[in-house]
Amino acid sequence: MTSMLDCIASALVIAPHPDDEVLGCGGTMMRLAQAGAQVHVAIVTKAGADRFGPDAAATGRSEAREAHAVLQVAQTHFIDLPAAELDRVVHADMNAAIGALVSNVAPDTLFVPFIGDVHLDHQLTFLSAMVAARPRGGKGPLRIYSYETLSETNWYAPGITPAFIPNVYVDISDTLEAKVQAFNCYRSQVKQAPDERSPEVIRALSCFRGATIHRSAAETFMLIRQIE
Repeated sequence: MTSMLDCIASALVIAPHPDDEVLGCGGTMMRLAQAGAQVHVAIVTKAGADRFGPDAAATGRSEAREAHAVLQVAQTHFIDLPAAELDRVVHADMNAAIGALVSNVAPDTLFVPFIGDVHLDHQLTFLSAMVAARPRGGKGPLRIYSYETLSETNWYAPGITPAFIPNVYVDISDTLEAKVQAFNCYRSQVKQAPDERSPEVIRALSCFRGATIHRSAAETFMLIRQIE
């Protein structure tokens, strides 16, 4: 039986901030890379010195490159829009920046944050990614999946705002430790349990998601669109 991962030759993971990609689909990224797929990551925002400190942007880039080396990412792309201020960016400009990257990479599969995440940067990134993924002229990604991000996807108001209800599960039993190792590369973001951005809680969610499909660990997604 052919799995969803077997169909992916080139994937682009769009992350609003450094570490979202690892939290959302680090184990899946590793599985894809091990299977020979080209995995690209786009980090949409850069930490501004006035809001996050003079070294925050350089730290984020360095940590991202280290984490992506662990996960065998083919290429990391930095779009450098202002973190926590995407609502101040002209939306057409954001659409153009993400659209240009999607066009250049030309992935067959796109992984995007969930529209119902509490962080406005995540919501706006999702919207611009969907604009970029429009199948005009027969082009565009064949598959689009939304991933869940600890401390963002579950902190809005399910029942009032969109709820993350997974319908795609990826077994990451063999790549969970690589996911945790990659997250630990984001030293500026690692917290102590029971904070959700801790290795222990990352493992806990992965094991819970896995248990629902009788696997040791899993990452979950919502299928947004699939073209066959």
